[in-house]
Amino acid sequence: MTTPDWVKDAIFYQIFPDRFSKSNKLPDIGFESWDSMPTHHGFKGGDLYGVIDKLDYLQDLGINAIYFNPIFASASNHRYHTYDYYHVDPLLGGNDALKELIDAAHKRGIRVVLDGVFNHASRGFWQFHHVLETGAASPYRDWFHFDEERLNGQKHWGAYPSLHEQKLLHHDDSMTAIGYRAWWNLPALPKFNTITPAVREFIFDVAEYWVKFGIDGWRLDVPAEIDDDEFWREFRRRVRAVNPEAYIVGEIWHEAQRWLQGDQFDAVMNYLFTAAALNFFAGSHLNFEAINHAGGLKDRVHRMHAKAFADEVERILHLYREDITFAQLNLLDSHDMPRFLTCASGDKASLKLAWLFLFTMPGAPCIYYGDEVGVDGGHDPDCRKGFPWDQAKWDVDLLNFVKACITLRKEQDALRHGDYNRIHTEDDIMVFCRTLGQETITIAFNASNTAKSFDYKQNDSPQVLFGTPGVTGRTITVPPRSGIVVK
Repeated sequence: MTTPDWVKDAIFYQIFPDRFSKSNKLPDIGFESWDSMPTHHGFKGGDLYGVIDKLDYLQDLGINAIYFNPIFASASNHRYHTYDYYHVDPLLGGNDALKELIDAAHKRGIRVVLDGVFNHASRGFWQFHHVLETGAASPYRDWFHFDEERLNGQKHWGAYPSLHEQKLLHHDDSMTAIGYRAWWNLPALPKFNTITPAVREFIFDVAEYWVKFGIDGWRLDVPAEIDDDEFWREFRRRVRAVNPEAYIVGEIWHEAQRWLQGDQFDAVMNYLFTAAALNFFAGSHLNFEAINHAGGLKDRVHRMHAKAFADEVERILHLYREDITFAQLNLLDSHDMPRFLTCASGDKASLKLAWLFLFTMPGAPCIYYGDEVGVDGGHDPDCRKGFPWDQAKWDVDLLNFVKACITLRKEQDALRHGDYNRIHTEDDIMVFCRTLGQETITIAFNASNTAKSFDYKQNDSPQVLFGTPGVTGRTITVPPRSGIVVK
């Protein structure tokens, strides 16, 4: 089994659909003000036609792949409460908008990856609703996990808990408290019973349907909670039979060897990479008040000096087969954690260093929408602000920097396909190289507040590709809080 070749050359951009861009094609039926602070339940009205309107912006940025948070019909702004897996939410423009978006993106060489929420549905999902209405008589009773007494009408029944049941949810599991198994005890998210053949077939058919529709892959939401390797093997077989180049990436926050043997996922969202980047590049700027809300990341974040950081990078790079390592979805932040800039106490140098690292490492880099213009934000919902399309609000310095990083990666094949080797670590300077054939590119990071030097051994006259190093003979000096790239 192999990973899709195109992923190694991909520059991903993650879009939270309700917050990226609002078109004029759909009516405003009472959305929140775009620039107001986001709320847990409010809608701002971003839609897929709005994304189409901004494809020029994404192409100019250098993006060639988009990962969308869920887009299917759902009664939540994040759309992880799916009630119809075969229809794009009408607030986003419906299936017609997705088709137009895919066609427009593909014409520009931009791939489209959707979020697959297959562990749980919503209480509005038809089959779940059917059981609520008819109890044990429903032919869908095995689609979810139900308490038999409630199913047979012997106890209070309903998906909206009483005050007593809400109190029970604080210390009992959802099966005991409300009569069905819910994800993280959240009544709005009934968990699928994926042992049931009809459920398995339903999910596999949904996965096939949208790949046939034209998407280029799936990002799988909490896939470890479907604790069934054969389920995911069959998922892969079915998806790859439709498109052998479809990308399958799982949301796993920890080591993922179980799922990355070549028969389930191609990659995972590389939160180990995220933690390492915070540890070294943010360093003394780490904002632990924000980081403590970073879910599965918070216990891994602590200040690192260069050697410990380089050791962790090498450990991460050797966790999986090489083709899988080169297909990892590397990210600095996402919708599920405070933004990197906030985790680094607003320090732009930390973000710039981390970006240069992101774009010079094996794996597919992913930018969370708005990071490139300086959008900050704490935990959900603050990390899900509306994109500031008023350019007067953009941090142009950050935007130009990330554009330069993307251009560097695209122009240098070794940064996408080359071998990785550590060269030097000392205090807060870390140097590595990427080698492809006869070409070697050297990347150095100085996370300290003073200039740092290292001996360059590749040739007598290094060509500077990025940054402003000082060069004396074979000694290269890296300015404070910056990175350089030479060959």
